[in-house]
Amino acid sequence: MFQLELNAIHPGARAGDKEEAIRQVAAALTSAGNVGEGYVNGMLAREQQTSTYLGNGIAIPHGTTDTRDLVLKTGVQVYQFPQGIAWGEDQTAYVVIGIAAKSDEHLALLRQLTHVLSDDSVAEQLKTTDSAETLRGLLMGEKQGTEFKFDTSLITVDVAASDLMTLQALNAGRLQQAGAVDARFVSRVIASRPLNLGQGVWLSDSTEGNLGSAVAVSRSATPFEADGEKAALLVTVAVADEQPLNVLNYLSDLLVKQKADRLLSADAAGILALLTSEVSEQADTLTEEFTIRNEHGLHARPGTALVSVIKKFNCDVTVTNLDGSGKPANGRSLMKVVALGVKKGHRLRFTASGEDARAALDAIGEAISAGLGEGAA
Repeated sequence: MFQLELNAIHPGARAGDKEEAIRQVAAALTSAGNVGEGYVNGMLAREQQTSTYLGNGIAIPHGTTDTRDLVLKTGVQVYQFPQGIAWGEDQTAYVVIGIAAKSDEHLALLRQLTHVLSDDSVAEQLKTTDSAETLRGLLMGEKQGTEFKFDTSLITVDVAASDLMTLQALNAGRLQQAGAVDARFVSRVIASRPLNLGQGVWLSDSTEGNLGSAVAVSRSATPFEADGEKAALLVTVAVADEQPLNVLNYLSDLLVKQKADRLLSADAAGILALLTSEVSEQADTLTEEFTIRNEHGLHARPGTALVSVIKKFNCDVTVTNLDGSGKPANGRSLMKVVALGVKKGHRLRFTASGEDARAALDAIGEAISAGLGEGAA
């Protein structure tokens, strides 16, 4: 993991416009020995080619490939502009992260930073804090609080199960592997009968052994009966704070609307989307899957190209990395798309709803096939 030095962070900076901000960042990279004189021209040129604004008040200016030979060693300089810098139409940057990278070393750094910065609450703290130490902690993912663990690695479908005990043990074991519960939780969950929520869905938890907040889901390959009641899917919850309540609220809504059958037919990524976001039920909701062939995955440039295509259409589009966490992301947010950590060969699921859904998916497929501005692989 890339380590961010405290002396590379500059809170409370001021600049009159975007160019002045970039020149400040470039000067700091030069002073730190990361780049030679003239790298600033590459940073300004890159901004002319494609905006480096990610969203959530964050921009990541960096040089062009033509100025890569001026990079002496990989590094970053972080400038915080509390008053905000106009970065483009309806875009205001509060944190500017200047990147200098030899070869493609910056891609891992970029994924690390965007993963952290995709958290809206972190972005707000980055804008308002006056502490370099706090900025560093936020950027390195050291923010306080319990991480909520729920992704496709905690969802198992098509389990060869004919009783609840099998699903209970599987869920409890997954939660223990994730570090969310201890042995007391496992034994209590396996020994206790889950709660029947109806429509084939059951719920289990424990008042003991909760180390963190997490959710695990298991679904049998075929529904079975448990004491005369239908059983198909078990949700097991580890509770250390209020975060799992959001999942339970989405689950409750599906049950109230008699829509639990959607959980019983979706794949792992679909279940995750149903329990963590509003999933459209419109008749014109369409889904397509495409494989990314770009050599370095979806970093800033191809990510920008993809988001630009999506924004042309009057519809909502979510993007799910089926080879990543499986969590759906808003396709109109560059930060959220880049934070998916998409690498070459990863499969992306695009779900579109609205009047332009079909046209949007067709255009997305064409853009990915064409290489998203980097040429077809």
